[in-house]
Amino acid sequence: MEIRHVRYDHPDAVLLTARVQQEYVERYGDPDATPVDPGDFEPPRGLFLVAYLDGVPVATGGWRAQDASPEGHEDGDAELKRMYVVPEARGRGLARQVLAALEDSAAAAGRSRMVLETGTRQPEAIALYVSCGYAPITKFGLYRDDPLSRCFGTDLAVRPVRGNVLQAEVPGR
Repeated sequence: MEIRHVRYDHPDAVLLTARVQQEYVERYGDPDATPVDPGDFEPPRGLFLVAYLDGVPVATGGWRAQDASPEGHEDGDAELKRMYVVPEARGRGLARQVLAALEDSAAAAGRSRMVLETGTRQPEAIALYVSCGYAPITKFGLYRDDPLSRCFGTDLAVRPVRGNVLQAEVPGR
């Protein structure tokens, strides 16, 4: 597997984002309506990754900086967004590798906590995050009042940095 930093509007990121949005539609009836700006994922205040197997984009994820807000974020938060692995590539540890790379990047950028919002209809996502040391936190964001929403976080300062596994963005890819 190769993990590359790409722009949120890169064609491979757009493809995988459309697939994760379709999965939300299948599980919840609607796509994620949380406002997202491609610029949110530009270093040093964010990062977006695509993972490839044999040159094929199969997984994605990003983080964007958040600070204290009425939506429930705290100063120093890095919000995880668009974590996804295509069904045919699941079960190979790809999500863990993407998550580790995102955590390393957010910690290196000075973020103190990685936070995320998911839902009860994604039990495999919840199991992944809990197994990676995430714990329930106060709900935040657009879905903070939705009974299906669950929010998790982890302190980035207490986790080991696993080293840079990222490749540079490939122009025109």
